[in-house]
Amino acid sequence: MRIMLAYDNSRNARKALQATIDMFKPLKPLIMLVGVVEGSLDTSDVSTEKFEQDKREFQSFLREAAELVGQQGLDAEVIIAEGDARKMILKAAEHKKPDLLVIARHSNEPDGGFISRSLNLLVDELDYMTFGSVSAFLARRAPCPVLIQACP
Repeated sequence: MRIMLAYDNSRNARKALQATIDMFKPLKPLIMLVGVVEGSLDTSDVSTEKFEQDKREFQSFLREAAELVGQQGLDAEVIIAEGDARKMILKAAEHKKPDLLVIARHSNEPDGGFISRSLNLLVDELDYMTFGSVSAFLARRAPCPVLIQACP
């Protein structure tokens, strides 16, 4: 079994990784961690330097996640891409042909109270109506089943 997991080192992505390991460990899947570094539209030297620093940091997070997978006795593969997260994850899924794509639901403030959660739901709905979310985009277009991990 081949499972691709979109990973950005957020709290929800870490929880989705652990839940994926817990759910599928008996099947001994290959866990493909795909991370996307979004480039800046600013072409200044400062912006380029910051992008390269962010990219190195992101690669480090992906390696740490792959080590966690390895510690659980599973094989891991790291894929890093640059560009629009939706399109790059879709492209990776089309190329690598996983049996399952796992995505953590994005939330800017996952630990907030009732008012914060209500506002986040409203903002999420507005985002979906105007731009679409990464998970909604991939759920409609991915060439495999998509598991969207909603992290409380």
